[in-house]
Amino acid sequence: MRLTSLEIKGFKSFGDKVSIHFDKGVTSIVGPNGSGKSNVVDSIRWVLGEQKTRMLRSEKMENIIFNGNKNRKPASLAEVSLSFENTKNILPTEYSTVTITRRLYRTGESEYLLNNVTCRLKDITDLFLDTGIGSDSYAIIELKMVDEILNDKNNAIKNLLEEAAGISKYKIRKKQTLQKLEDTDTDLKRVDDLLFEIERNMKQLESQAKKTERYYRLKEQYKELSTELALFTISGSKKTFDELQKQEAHQQEEKIGLDTQMDTLEAELQQVKLLALDKEKNYPNHKRF
Repeated sequence: MRLTSLEIKGFKSFGDKVSIHFDKGVTSIVGPNGSGKSNVVDSIRWVLGEQKTRMLRSEKMENIIFNGNKNRKPASLAEVSLSFENTKNILPTEYSTVTITRRLYRTGESEYLLNNVTCRLKDITDLFLDTGIGSDSYAIIELKMVDEILNDKNNAIKNLLEEAAGISKYKIRKKQTLQKLEDTDTDLKRVDDLLFEIERNMKQLESQAKKTERYYRLKEQYKELSTELALFTISGSKKTFDELQKQEAHQQEEKIGLDTQMDTLEAELQQVKLLALDKEKNYPNHKRF
């Protein structure tokens, strides 16, 4: 595996797109002070996933985006691409050329790409895990790191030897495993909290279920009693209605009888009146005799 090219655009002092090709035999970048050598190293660390702004010699991550000058406007994003030759399949992928890209926009959004396909930082880290290449590895050394190694600052020599011997990757895996265990422990504690919350909710739901069951039982009883009351009321009303019908029929018969008597009496009265008139007509004649 060999580093073949580096493309920088909008990163720190690189306002224009700059391409650096690492042909065979190229092992270092040299130049006068202020020419941007350290920014090149920072760009490589950044595209490999460096998250600490201190390691990038910047106060804020957004400060790495080209801020413009008298002749150029500020850039809208910082973009760095790093390409590797993978003809020996040292990287666990079928591609013979592997290019990783990182972009950071002024809006705060960022993205990683692997051969122009969006991916996660973890995907890139896992890809280079067994190669000794990383944002904090000694595969790429800047000037100040030489002094740290010579002075053995912060166990620099030990870290360099461990990385060369391939031990550092196991440390990274151990750290990741411990982090996963810690996350798992946190999740287990969270599960206990959730179980406690669920148990408490279950008790409340059980109480509500009993109340609901009692409500439906009382509702059914109320329905039965209401039906019985309605039947009883209808039965009593029918009985009363039948009695009233009988009374009405009896009174109707009495009315018919009274009407008949009245007609008879009226006829008799009319007859009496006629007789009285006849007698009244005959009465003067009888007196004159």
